[in-house]
Amino acid sequence: MSETALLFESLRLMLIGMGIVFCFLLLLVGILRVMSWAALRLAPLPQTEPAVPTSSTGTAMGAGKGDEPPIAVIAAAIARYRKRRQAGPH
Repeated sequence: MSETALLFESLRLMLIGMGIVFCFLLLLVGILRVMSWAALRLAPLPQTEPAVPTSSTGTAMGAGKGDEPPIAVIAAAIARYRKRRQAGPH
C-alpha cells in the first residue's frame, strides 16, 4: 500500500472510532437524563421551609441587627480551636 492509501485508511479508522465514542456519549447522556427524570417523578424532593434560627430576643442569630454573628460565640470557637491545636493530634 502507498503512503496516501495508508493515510486515508488511518483517517477513516479515526473517524469511525470518534463516531463510535460520540454515539456512546450521546447514548450515555440520554440514559442519564431519562434516569434523572424518572427519579424526580418517582421520588420528588420534599418541599420544606428553611429554618431561621432565632434567639430569645427574637432577632436572627441573636446579634440584634440580624446579619452580624455574636462575638462571644466566635471568641469561644476560636479559643476552643486554639486549645485543641495546642494539645496536638490524638
